Amino acid sequence: MRYDLIVVGSGAAGLAAALYAGRYKMSTLVVAGEFGGETSTAGRIENYPGVKALDGYELMKIMKEQAVEAGAEIAKGRVMSIEKSENGFRVATEKEMFEGATVILAIGSRRRHLDLPNEKELTGNGVHYCWTCDGPLYGGKTVAMVGGGDSSVKGVNFLAEYAKKVYLIVRGPEVHAEPINAERMKNLGDKVEVLLDHEVKEIVGAQKLEKLVLSSTKHKAGEESDDLVVDGMFIEIGFDPDRTFADQLGLELDEKGYMKVDNMMRTKVPGIFAAGDATTHFGSFKQDITAAATGAVAATAAYEYLARS
Repeated sequence: MRYDLIVVGSGAAGLAAALYAGRYKMSTLVVAGEFGGETSTAGRIENYPGVKALDGYELMKIMKEQAVEAGAEIAKGRVMSIEKSENGFRVATEKEMFEGATVILAIGSRRRHLDLPNEKELTGNGVHYCWTCDGPLYGGKTVAMVGGGDSSVKGVNFLAEYAKKVYLIVRGPEVHAEPINAERMKNLGDKVEVLLDHEVKEIVGAQKLEKLVLSSTKHKAGEESDDLVVDGMFIEIGFDPDRTFADQLGLELDEKGYMKVDNMMRTKVPGIFAAGDATTHFGSFKQDITAAATGAVAATAAYEYLARS
């Protein structure tokens, strides 16, 4: 079947785009890899207007229901390639091929890793990237959170509900978090210990994580490192955009790899639109509300593009 619009991604941007496209009576397919994107693992969300505080996964379920009720179809699968066709674009997953007159790339970004030896081997065995998913496993235990931004502080506050001790390992001299989240962490008292100007140099363990080797970012090379014995470590150090489809389609990127779009979320390739965290539209400000807004705009632009075609 050929669709008016294929949305790649099922996070806030992709589902908002599908909702608006459905209301425009466009035949719409959402190709979903990991449902809900990063929002589905974000834990409690308190700053999405019009919705009382709720879990990120629940918010994505509501958005999905709205999109389906508006007429959008959902297909599970990881998109492997997107290429130009005679009448639009071919979107291929591992098992299926779809045809679309237009495409919205709502692909979000990938979590950054520390890129240390043993990190990959111990992922799931003491090394984690989703604190809402795996934090409850560490009830009464000691854990570390690596990162110095708002997401890492939110993670610390969440982990403190389960763990007996949480270390926040910050590479720089200060923590950058929303005041309300910073205040919550401060109120946890001795349960949380912040290690400023420190970084993880080694991840030690055979079958599971045993300890971390830390060094001060202010020390000179060769100076002594410290061992930190923990049961688990959570890594929250930001994201990098996925540029796979941008390279395939010849889209324009900025110096960090984010897709360049105009005010209507149009890329330089006619019929290809982009929305959400993988775009340059709101700069470094990445939130569910901005992702959803760009998805709505992208769907509107796709509708207008088809109307002119």
